[in-house]
Amino acid sequence: MKTPFAVILFAGACAASTVPAIAAPADTKQVYTATVDKAGNDYKVDRVRCNSLTGNPKDVCIAQAKAAQVYTEANAKARYKNTIDATTDGRKAVAEADYDVEKAKCGSLTGNPRDVCIKEAKANLVAAVADAKADRKVTEARADARDDKRNADYKVEIEKCDAYAGDPKKACLADVKAQFGK
Repeated sequence: MKTPFAVILFAGACAASTVPAIAAPADTKQVYTATVDKAGNDYKVDRVRCNSLTGNPKDVCIAQAKAAQVYTEANAKARYKNTIDATTDGRKAVAEADYDVEKAKCGSLTGNPRDVCIKEAKANLVAAVADAKADRKVTEARADARDDKRNADYKVEIEKCDAYAGDPKKACLADVKAQFGK
């Protein structure tokens, strides 16, 4: 199965943005807005370039220009919001845009080759959406596991404080709560 390069590139960028916020700070509103504006302007320039073409090559060119805009905007939104939902939604949007490009490329074919091409494009879309959903579940599961481990470690440290009495115990509890942010 062929996986469009934009999906692979976006998936890698999103995977990097799904780690804790400490490792990948979210973009500011200004960066997000500037990126979206640039994507819109780039689309307009690409669209004008497509006007020199005719027929199916023009349709493919337009679909590619739109896909580039969707990719840039989805990536910017995922970095700005820095959430699992935004990342998953972005990956789905990129998959849809790639599907549109692949369908446009199928437009030059006729008969059974066209039908096969469209089915392959649909299969690639379904696979990309399924991967986005699966990656979301994996990310959520890892976050849950990390939280469970942290809570277990917290309980162990609290239990260790029970060996003390009075002020040393209070100090120990305060240190543990500060360490775990509780």
